Amino acid sequence: MPVKVLVVDDSGFFRRRLNEILSSDPNIQVIGTASNGREAIEQAQALKPDVITMDYEMPMMDGITAVRNIMQRSPTPVLMFSSLTHEGARVTLDALDAGAVDYLPKNFEDISRNPQKVKTLLCEKIHTIARANRRFSAYSPASAPAATASAPAPARRPAASPQGTPAPAQSSPAPRRKAYKLVAIGTSTGGPVALQRVLTQLPANFPAPLLLIQHMPAAFTKAFAERLDKLCRINVKEAEDGDHMRPGLALLAPGGKQMMVDSRGVVKILPGDERLNYKPCVDITFGSAARSYGDKVLAVVLTGMGADGREGARLLKQSGSQVWAQDEASCVIYGMPMSVVKANLADAVYSLDDIGRHITEACM
Repeated sequence: MPVKVLVVDDSGFFRRRLNEILSSDPNIQVIGTASNGREAIEQAQALKPDVITMDYEMPMMDGITAVRNIMQRSPTPVLMFSSLTHEGARVTLDALDAGAVDYLPKNFEDISRNPQKVKTLLCEKIHTIARANRRFSAYSPASAPAATASAPAPARRPAASPQGTPAPAQSSPAPRRKAYKLVAIGTSTGGPVALQRVLTQLPANFPAPLLLIQHMPAAFTKAFAERLDKLCRINVKEAEDGDHMRPGLALLAPGGKQMMVDSRGVVKILPGDERLNYKPCVDITFGSAARSYGDKVLAVVLTGMGADGREGARLLKQSGSQVWAQDEASCVIYGMPMSVVKANLADAVYSLDDIGRHITEACM
């Protein structure tokens, strides 16, 4: 069965281009289009698509309001399109809080210059988030109020297993306390909401420094760090070359670059290597932490596509450090954590709701 897609955008040109790109994949079917948020809500209820692509700036009703309404009336995975600006980043993060699963930059130049690359990326995203469709059927709006500056966003609804039914929750025993010198957290799709959920549980006197690696464009990471800093009791900032790690400070790897740390606690920000798929890359940061801190690292792999973090986790395990993975039931995409679990590298598997509390228990 092809993946059924509803395309929502106020630009007739963009709707046509998306239709052409998606329809070129025999396993994707565009079943409808909408030019504003109100039409999107109506079409989502009438057509019951597997995935919705959504612009954020539209007349009559914006994309964020539309996403929030769709999640209440006919929950469906939403892929947001956003501009590569600081404001675009802020709006995208709001959309993820409202319930969108993932996002892509809305870049007309890339569509014209690299049509095959755009097609591959877009279709891959559509197929991946379509697999999460069934989990939305059990979503209760009452359980997911909109995020505010004083209330963190709820955890994402449980992901679907390959058979389409919710995966059973997994849980490991509570961790033992250890004097960790560093907590490193890597994530991708679903990560902005997951990181927010974890970090808002940490106390202001958290005793260890943290490094955060989120797959995200360069234009987005500063806005994301600012958002986390406002919501959390710990401090959060986008990492800069030469930053010193300190207790209670979380440094977010800047998009498009790589983040490493040395044994003095000094962070190095390096240019993104074109040979690497991910910029920033979890493996690179985890690997540098293993070399610099041996068995004094607590690493956590959260929701995300692919297997980034697995080889870095292997190095950490060889050094004697602890590696945790988010469980399948609470992941948006059970890819990165699954790769760690299947490689027998996870010392513990926890639900997203429990990870922040367990990090605190392990470190304090």
